[in-house]
Amino acid sequence: MSLNKSEKAAVVTEVSAQAARSQTLALAEYRGLTVESLNKLRVDARSKGVYLHVLKNTLARRAVAGTPFEVAQGAMVGPLIYGFSEDAVAAAKVISDFAKTNDKLVIKGGAYAGKALTVDGVKALAAIPSREVLIAQVAGLLKSPIQRMAGVLAAVAEKRGGGATAEAEAAAPAA
Repeated sequence: MSLNKSEKAAVVTEVSAQAARSQTLALAEYRGLTVESLNKLRVDARSKGVYLHVLKNTLARRAVAGTPFEVAQGAMVGPLIYGFSEDAVAAAKVISDFAKTNDKLVIKGGAYAGKALTVDGVKALAAIPSREVLIAQVAGLLKSPIQRMAGVLAAVAEKRGGGATAEAEAAAPAA
């Protein structure tokens, strides 16, 4: 079903607003996917804060004009689903994970930080752990030296404390 001019303008405005809030754009061709599969993808995307939308490429090009995602216009060919996310890796991760289990979804490219991403670039971005995992890893790295130092100090104290006890026991029978 075709859209009239005002409906097209509304779509462009909505997508432009989403692009302004987003850090990442991931593009994938959905040819051959069933409605059920697309619905699963949308539910997964929604749960991870990814804006997923099937758009006409001309409308998508208009929507991303003047944004950092403008560099991805070369990949906007064919029936595409567009994934925008405020999280740097969420859109790439959702599309990449779904493509692993469904060979009909083909990653076409994307954009991040004003640079166009190839298929391998989108997959590499998807391989980066989430923000929460990275924070936990940094916290673990910061905790590790302190924990080791505490273990060493406890061992030294135990050794010194154990040695003082043995000396006191040896001195006690002599007295």
